[in-house]
Amino acid sequence: MTHRLIVLTIAVLMVVGLIAPAFAQQYPNVGNLKAFSTEANFMSLPGYLRWVTFQQTGQWITYAEAERIVKQQTTAGN
Repeated sequence: MTHRLIVLTIAVLMVVGLIAPAFAQQYPNVGNLKAFSTEANFMSLPGYLRWVTFQQTGQWITYAEAERIVKQQTTAGN
């Protein structure tokens, strides 16, 4: 019984490990844009990211989440 439970647990973890990346959200890269420029539709970068994400998915991300993503994108480019 214990062996069966261990095998089942390992199988579930393997399936989750294969499926989870497919659900990972990919956000548009706005880290190379200038805030409040025509490229950013005269918006802050987090605001522009929220707007573009909404246009693509129909769901709003929070401003705090957008700030975090923009910060990651801008520091990754340096």
